[in-house]
Amino acid sequence: MTQSADTIASILALDLGTTTGWAVRNGRCRILHGTAEFRPSRFEGGGMRYLRFGKWLDQTLEVTGGIDAVHYEAVRRHLGTDASHVYGGLLGTLTSWCEGRSIPYSGVPVGTWKRHACGKGNADKQAVLDAMRARGFEPADDNEADAIAILLWALETNGGLA
Repeated sequence: MTQSADTIASILALDLGTTTGWAVRNGRCRILHGTAEFRPSRFEGGGMRYLRFGKWLDQTLEVTGGIDAVHYEAVRRHLGTDASHVYGGLLGTLTSWCEGRSIPYSGVPVGTWKRHACGKGNADKQAVLDAMRARGFEPADDNEADAIAILLWALETNGGLA
């Protein structure tokens, strides 16, 4: 990606899961963050969460005016089979979505971004929440706090570029 001196990269950071945490630094240097829910309803098939996630990505791209790079939490171990399946499906949806739009993406190992955020690679959920609040953010939950921490890692370690 080539940028002129007066353009700022728009970066999206994600903590993938049924409740996905997200944080974006837009082209005006504002950091926005929140969560999005991708739980299928009782009368839907399990694939609906991935269709909704793809639609959410499209809407995020439109609202931000463009995304220059995506960083997501690269989880290597899940405690439950269901969580592992959901993560894999969301990751597949995300990476194919990025490929289709030529948006660079990269997974950030959990220990890497936690060490950057909290000084400890195995920090617990509360430590991440506290660290993000100490930085002036007000995440509603650990998913949102994780996404903010991933975004800050990207911005502070490599300029947010994949």
